[in-house]
Amino acid sequence: MRLGIFGGTFNPIHFGHLRAAEAVRDLIDLDKVIFMPSGNPPLKASGLADASRRYAMTRLATQTNVNFLVSDIEMRENEKSYTVDTIDRLSVTYPDDRLFFILGLDAFLDLPNWREPERVIGSIDFIIVARPGFEVKELNASPFIESAVSEFRDGVISRRLRGGRTAFIAAVSAFDISSTTIRQLVREGRSIKYLVPESVEQYLLSHNLYSE
Repeated sequence: MRLGIFGGTFNPIHFGHLRAAEAVRDLIDLDKVIFMPSGNPPLKASGLADASRRYAMTRLATQTNVNFLVSDIEMRENEKSYTVDTIDRLSVTYPDDRLFFILGLDAFLDLPNWREPERVIGSIDFIIVARPGFEVKELNASPFIESAVSEFRDGVISRRLRGGRTAFIAAVSAFDISSTTIRQLVREGRSIKYLVPESVEQYLLSHNLYSE
């Protein structure tokens, strides 16, 4: 199978995440998208809810889509969770499947600051989520793009990466929603309806998340 790995803090997960995942699944012809809430990220976000809470909200948000799965693979270790180690574990878990790592354009350009970025780039294909209207030349800022030649097929641009892997660039019209804004609204006691699924809204309010 063709599996998209969508990692993030999901603090909390919202409709922007869900729409981006569904659009990418459709564009890249993925069989499933696996949401992977981070356990103990190296750069801990401000106001980060406990991993078990974020995992529960992600399960609730994705339960109505049969093409979405949720993995707790980054939550099984107490140590800091690094992408390079997670990819190694995923390769063991899904040895017969083709894996694609889904991330935003900004995150891809930040790859040189990750742990062992050369090994990350050489071990998995990438799906880069970009806004419609982005210029392909923005990718040239990455030291991991092998050449300036792009291939365009079925609405998706692909670029060869150093080490032989491929990056697929999908221009996605995602909702302009951020987890930061949602947390701020909760702290202020304001409505977050239509920003997150109703099940997620009920969960985070009933567990008093982000209120302080």
